[in-house]
Amino acid sequence: MGGDGLQFDSGVSQQVEAVYTAPDVVEQRRIVRVALALRPGDRVLDVGVGPGLLAAEMAPEVGPSGRICGIDVSDSMLAIARTRADVPDGPRIELEVGSATSIPHPAESFDVVVSTQVFEYVDDVLGGLDEVRRVLRPAGRVVLLDTDWDSVVWRSSDDARMGRVLTAFEQHLADPHLPRRLGDVLAKAGFTLTHLQVVPMLNSGYDTHTLSAGLIDIIAAFVPGRAGVTEEEARAWAGDLRALGSSYFFSLNRYLFVASAL
Repeated sequence: MGGDGLQFDSGVSQQVEAVYTAPDVVEQRRIVRVALALRPGDRVLDVGVGPGLLAAEMAPEVGPSGRICGIDVSDSMLAIARTRADVPDGPRIELEVGSATSIPHPAESFDVVVSTQVFEYVDDVLGGLDEVRRVLRPAGRVVLLDTDWDSVVWRSSDDARMGRVLTAFEQHLADPHLPRRLGDVLAKAGFTLTHLQVVPMLNSGYDTHTLSAGLIDIIAAFVPGRAGVTEEEARAWAGDLRALGSSYFFSLNRYLFVASAL
């Protein structure tokens, strides 16, 4: 995995879980599931399963005859996901440690592989997609969702400080602009792109139960000491955003790629 320091320990994992229950992120998962177009009996691997919310939502769609497996590099994330492993009307979710570049499953094990906001953390994206291709059956499909962090529009009373904070936060990623080249890398890994769409995240007015509000504490804890951002500046940045109230504004683009294995 890339980046230089965002560790998904128990504290961060719980923060991420809270963010993933926000209505805007729930809607993002709905869009991903539409793109997945799962059918009863499908065998699905979630690379970077995180707190297991997407896995739990996919399980009833594949039904008892299907299979849902999840891998993650974080033991803390897997511990949270295990609380969702038993799903009514679906298979028990199988969870284990693994990464995009080292998937602990045999060749041609899955009909579908999904990975959301994970490959932007991966140093060797082509190697990861080669692994995905290995575990997919012929004509299997992969669904990827990643962010271009240059797409952020975030209102602030101090734009220069906002720029430094966002630049510092990009350091936790291997490639904060991955979607720009992801189509080419998919092709090199033996995939044919079948669908591409933008998934915008938009928060207007400060609301604690949104993606961006949940990110504030995660970002403020990560950025001090990076790109010239001090702890005092990080606290001031966070306080400024929350104080905007009804004038608060945040927008971010994520990009959804669906591709079939050749």
